[in-house]
Amino acid sequence: MNALYDIIGVPFGYLMRLIYSLCNNYAVAIILFTVVTRILLFPVNYKTQKSAARMQLLNPKLEKLRKSFANNPQRLQEEQQKLYQQEGVNPMGSCLPAFIQMFLLFGVIDVIYKPITHILNISKNIIENAVDIARGITEDKNLTMSNLRCELMTMENLSNNREKYSSLGENFLTKVSEFNERFTLFGANLGKTPTLHPESWTKEAIILVSIPFLAGLSQLLVSVYGQIHQKKTNPAGQPGGGCMSVMLYGLPLLSIWFAFQVPAGIGFYWIWSSVFAFIITFALNCYFTPERVKEINEQEKEKARIYAEKHPNKKTFMQKMMEQQAALEEQKNASSSSSGKASGISRSEQNRQNRDKLKEARRRMAEKYGDSYEDDNDEED
Repeated sequence: MNALYDIIGVPFGYLMRLIYSLCNNYAVAIILFTVVTRILLFPVNYKTQKSAARMQLLNPKLEKLRKSFANNPQRLQEEQQKLYQQEGVNPMGSCLPAFIQMFLLFGVIDVIYKPITHILNISKNIIENAVDIARGITEDKNLTMSNLRCELMTMENLSNNREKYSSLGENFLTKVSEFNERFTLFGANLGKTPTLHPESWTKEAIILVSIPFLAGLSQLLVSVYGQIHQKKTNPAGQPGGGCMSVMLYGLPLLSIWFAFQVPAGIGFYWIWSSVFAFIITFALNCYFTPERVKEINEQEKEKARIYAEKHPNKKTFMQKMMEQQAALEEQKNASSSSSGKASGISRSEQNRQNRDKLKEARRRMAEKYGDSYEDDNDEED
């Protein structure tokens, strides 16, 4: 896991170092870092919002399919996938932003846990020597380079034992001491982990403990707005019931819990990440008016049609999904042959039924892809 943090943290470290060099305040640097990453992610957010808006146009057609094939789940799924393919819509498109957001979080965690490496750009050998000094002072055997918090623990130890680190090169003592003074939010050290049971309720303790709750509130803002917009654009949609309640309250509570497990700087990033996500989502929802979505939808459908004509042998995502479904159906039919004897059907009759089902599945696949299908009647029991 540490290797994963290191790989993802390096590019984020360069970005954070550049931003910090411009403002010389870590809290401000986190806000600017969040702005920059959100700008970089804007094309992905735009595509996701566009896909969601286009899905809204499909709701009447999807509802019609649900009524037509209410008693045939397999056929319903096939027709839904066919509709997605015709419209050029990927129903799984919303997964990409969530993955990228998690990827970003890994990078932010590494940058905040290792400011001496990423922000101060001090060599690994000097950092190892500093960690050894801190371990000797605290007699903490867990304070090693493999500990993700080793740099934060060393920085905290240096504040009380400055003279112990004076022999280190690369101007280590001066750089870290100055950085310690700027690694704060209104005087609260962003490298410390918030707790509900501090030794005393100082100004720093109050600021730190407020960060997780602000992270939860900002996430609640995003969740509530998402539900309000969903009801406004799709009032006839099926209610989510308990699942929607989990999304509405579960994510904010998870954000609060998470922010109590990590340094305050990560929770502070999480707050601003949610705030900017809300702003971007609100702006894009205002942009994607019903009229504009209809126009975009026609353009995208035409692009999908032209692409299919130019690449007749290249399978789309939905085509691959349909083929996988057909393969699973074939396996299911093959495995069901053993149950024929128990149901009173002869083996010959069971084989004949399985062949008929397989032929029907192949015929449907050929119709969907515009291929010709020849019925093979030479199979023997």
